[in-house]
Amino acid sequence: MYEVSVKTHFSAAHHLNDYSGDCSFQHGHNWDVEVFLRGENLNKSGMLMDFKDVKESLKSVVDTVDHKDLNTLDAFSDKSPTSENIAYFLYTQLSARINNKETRIHRVCVRETAGTGTSYWEADGRND
Repeated sequence: MYEVSVKTHFSAAHHLNDYSGDCSFQHGHNWDVEVFLRGENLNKSGMLMDFKDVKESLKSVVDTVDHKDLNTLDAFSDKSPTSENIAYFLYTQLSARINNKETRIHRVCVRETAGTGTSYWEADGRND
């Protein structure tokens, strides 16, 4: 099994719904994002997937949240834009763009700060 990872970041504002504490007020973060892809076979060039292609897909998804008020986006209309829900959103969006029979998004990690973060993945038996 091979695993490839790519990191990026984005800045956005949000507030947490149904939360009693400072984060219920509008504030912002510079989120770090790391995406992990897995697969068993390499292409003819000896790569699981070209980093350039992963970066392009990741940028297209991250651009939808970068410098936005996350609470106003359709993706978070029925849920609070927590790091957990952001990781899920990025995972599903990237999976739709990248997953094929050879390569799949395994996990997406989102960090609000250097010391806090969350990950989302689906335990489907293939990439646990």
